[in-house]
Amino acid sequence: MSTPSARERILDTAARLFYRDGYRATGIDRIIAESGVAKMSLYRHFSSKNDLIFAYLERRHDHWMAWFRDAVARRLAARRNLDVMADALGEWFATEDFRGCSFINMVAEAGGGAGDDPRLLDQAVAHKASLEDFIEEIARGLALSGPREVAEEAMLCIEGMIVRFQTAHGGGVVDAGRRLLGRLHAAHLPA
Repeated sequence: MSTPSARERILDTAARLFYRDGYRATGIDRIIAESGVAKMSLYRHFSSKNDLIFAYLERRHDHWMAWFRDAVARRLAARRNLDVMADALGEWFATEDFRGCSFINMVAEAGGGAGDDPRLLDQAVAHKASLEDFIEEIARGLALSGPREVAEEAMLCIEGMIVRFQTAHGGGVVDAGRRLLGRLHAAHLPA
C-alpha cells in the first residue's frame, strides 16, 4: 500500500477537522501539524484556506453523492417509494461522526454570501442542485407526475431532516421524513 501524497494527507486532515470542528475553528497551523506536512507544502498545493475548503467541498460532494446514490438505489430495489430516501439518510445519521451537511454548515458559518469567497456559496448551490436533479431522476424512474415539483418538495424534507437531526438526534426524525416522503410519493402517483 502506497503512502498518501502530501496533498492527500492535507485534504484528509482538513476533511476530518472541517467536518468535526467547523471551518472557522480549524486553523491552517492545526491542519499542518496534524497532517505532518511543512507549511510550504500546504501552500504549494493550496494557496489559501479558502482554496483548501473549496477542494474539501469538491471531494465531499463526489463522495457523499456517490454514497447517497448507492444507498437509495439499494433500497429502491426492495421498495419503490420515495420514502427510501429517509432510510438512506437514517443510515448516515447513525454514523458516529455525523455532523450534518458540510455545505449547509459552510453556508451557516460563512453567511449567505459564503464570506469573502463566492466560489464556496456557488459550490454549495451546485451540490444542492445535483441532489435535486438526482431526486428528479428517481421521481421519473418511479413514474411520478411532476418529477421536478417532487424533487423541489422532497429537497425541503431532506434538508429539514438533516438540520433537524443535528439538533434532535432522534429516530423520530427519520420516521417523520419517511411519512412525509411517502405522502409526497402518493400525491404524485399517476391517475
